[in-house]
Amino acid sequence: MLLDIKSMYPAELEEYILRLSEPKFRAAQIFKWLHEGADSFDEMTNISKQLRQKLVENCYISNAAIEKKLISSYDDTKKYLLRLSDGEYVESVLMSYRHGITSCISTQVGCKMGCTFCATGRSGFSRDLTASEMISQLQTEEKDNDIRISNIVLMGMGEPLDNFDNVVRFLRLVSDEKGMNIGMRHISLSTCGIVPRIYELADMKLQLTLSVSLHAPNDEIRSRTMPVNRRYGVDELLKACRYYAKTTGRRISFEYAMISGVNDSDECAAELAKRLRGMLAHVNLIPVNSVTGTGYKKSRNERMNAFINILSRSGITATVRRTLGSDINASCGQLRRSAGAENGAKGEGK
Repeated sequence: MLLDIKSMYPAELEEYILRLSEPKFRAAQIFKWLHEGADSFDEMTNISKQLRQKLVENCYISNAAIEKKLISSYDDTKKYLLRLSDGEYVESVLMSYRHGITSCISTQVGCKMGCTFCATGRSGFSRDLTASEMISQLQTEEKDNDIRISNIVLMGMGEPLDNFDNVVRFLRLVSDEKGMNIGMRHISLSTCGIVPRIYELADMKLQLTLSVSLHAPNDEIRSRTMPVNRRYGVDELLKACRYYAKTTGRRISFEYAMISGVNDSDECAAELAKRLRGMLAHVNLIPVNSVTGTGYKKSRNERMNAFINILSRSGITATVRRTLGSDINASCGQLRRSAGAENGAKGEGK
């Protein structure tokens, strides 16, 4: 089996190069090539042909090829459908803000969590992504746009904490000063609430921003929309969030999809404010996306404003997320679903 060389830590790469009877400094050269986006070993021109041949025989470089790209006519947001080496598809989104360029990437092919308002969950789960496949999404976007990404959001397809080891490896690699050198404070990880992993992540003190997909103030509503809540209820989840904020000193961002008639009432806002009182937190209200088959409708603007006012009166800061790429359905999952349908029609579905 070929080795996933781009997922190796620098120390692991050094150890591997020494096992090939090559000088240790070659590892640093190879690491630089890999994290500057080299697609093949032949590009590594400062490495001997003999070593390159050894690498070809024993290793592979993962990549993410552009299958489809949509560009918003409103704000230049770009949504990518990327094809991985085994033919699976993932999505990523590139967004421009005043503070820099942000990439929202996927951590799994599909998702197991089954949230009822999410397009990704409706298409099923195939497999976890490797650290190198996460990095490859960023590299493909940088090459395609001749830019440097400054911020990363792990909020695309998949549940990052369900692919914990690969995600942590990605975080350490992408923040390595000899790699892409994107600092942890410029990375946000979104989770639906796998409680044991939140504690584990907190104890690592990585200084990234934790975004928690809460979407409801109580177990009754949350269990209807998010099956994970049947395992880890709201009280248990918020206890873990308080631990994360206290341990890391980092503010928690709570994502709250505003669904008309489901979770957007004044009573919901008051209950949410009561639960979050005293926590280092911010609530990010998100007009729910229109996903075929859900029947959900986004809350009206006046309802969202009323919700914010109730939270604010209780000292909870809240904002409505700026919607980018609305004309291209920039939330993840829908391009992969359509690609799967097309492939299925051709007898190539997974």
